Amino acid sequence: MTATPRPRVLQIGKMPLPALDADLAQEFDTTVLSAQADPQQFLADHGSEFSYLVTSASMGASASVIQALPALRGISSFGVGFDALDQDAILAQSARVGYTPGVLDDCVADLAFALLLDSARRLAAADRFVRAGLWPTERFGVYTRASGKRLGILGMGRIGRQVARRASGFDMEVAYHNRRPLSDSPHRYMESLQALAEWCDFLVITAAGGDDTRHLVNAKVLQALGPKGFLINVARGSVVDEAALLDALQHQRIAGAGLDVFEDEPRPLPGLLQQDNVVLAPHIASGTQETRRAMADLVLANLRSLIADGQPLQEVPWSQAAAQARAA
Repeated sequence: MTATPRPRVLQIGKMPLPALDADLAQEFDTTVLSAQADPQQFLADHGSEFSYLVTSASMGASASVIQALPALRGISSFGVGFDALDQDAILAQSARVGYTPGVLDDCVADLAFALLLDSARRLAAADRFVRAGLWPTERFGVYTRASGKRLGILGMGRIGRQVARRASGFDMEVAYHNRRPLSDSPHRYMESLQALAEWCDFLVITAAGGDDTRHLVNAKVLQALGPKGFLINVARGSVVDEAALLDALQHQRIAGAGLDVFEDEPRPLPGLLQQDNVVLAPHIASGTQETRRAMADLVLANLRSLIADGQPLQEVPWSQAAAQARAA
């Protein structure tokens, strides 16, 4: 009996969890595009052979790659960000896109609070102070507490809700700003981001990236946050005007910041590296063994569902909306 050929899958590059590379190779006939001597030529020669694509939120999929895959039916992406996926090119081919929401909410919210606490108490700076041998001769500064303060959330989605839950353990008052108020949220809704920034002590960003939110946190918002306010970003670097943020930190127009994401990863603005009032992390919010494994499992499950049923288990909103419109 002839064995059924495994579905052919194109991987943009190595996945954030190495075990997922092995899982994909074992279950599917995978080809890693980044491993080809000339990826562009490879696509020109073999792009029509692939119906499925695997990528990640950071790698995305450009219009040129999508257009080189005329038989593309589905994409399975590792992560919750989809601003690096070329929406127009994907929709033009009626391909459907799966991603991995839900399974990383707790870890991202945990890191948001880790950055919040570190920013307020200057824990990373205190560590540097001790390691530099300054403790015997100098006093470390006195900063601020988080308990009992006002927490503003930009983007009250899955992750924003988990951040709000954690805030209750610190007796924090919570308010948020979305495009529209949520009927099931117990927290105060602010009509504008500016108003939220003026009200809160800590502004946590959990909003999606993309053109609609690019530089939403700008110099005016930072000015509203004020010299006692802190900015925490675990969403997308593009949401913040990084140059304006650096200027605000340098001139103490805000008290501090905790950043896990940047506009041009992995290259934060050089000036940020010189600021002691900002905590910098290398985009690790989902970086725990438990969460990365859960994300990998959902990448595989989405891919299996795309192959078997033509749709992923968890679908990017604009992909799902387009599919529903086509079916109507």
